[in-house]
Amino acid sequence: MSNEEVKLQIGHDAEASQLSCPSMQGLTDEALLQVAAYFQALSEPTRLQILNLLRQGERNVGELAQACGFTSANISRHLSVLMQQGLVQREGRGSAVFYSIADESVYALCDLVCGNIGRQMERQASQRSSFMKGVRATRRSG
Repeated sequence: MSNEEVKLQIGHDAEASQLSCPSMQGLTDEALLQVAAYFQALSEPTRLQILNLLRQGERNVGELAQACGFTSANISRHLSVLMQQGLVQREGRGSAVFYSIADESVYALCDLVCGNIGRQMERQASQRSSFMKGVRATRRSG
């Protein structure tokens, strides 16, 4: 089974702001391994930084390396992983190579995750605040 056959089709519905994709429930073990590899490509902060930079437009390895603060060799390795998962594409122009986003839907997925993390942080902050109010009230009455 190829990457294309098991690739998640993530679509962003601007009106409903919902993520729609096929269910993982019926996927084969091989397909689940490929889904895991896709998420593994997104599990490294430098690769997420590269994706954010490419959201603004295409760049070459040197530009990405300078913006990320890493060597060109390091950025090239990260770009290779992103390319293997079909997230970025490269285009050679003469002696220069430029990278761009190959699958814009990755931003819908990342935005969904970021929104979820933000909501979790808000809940935790609210819970800490409530806890601290209770601690202060107990100290005053004790």
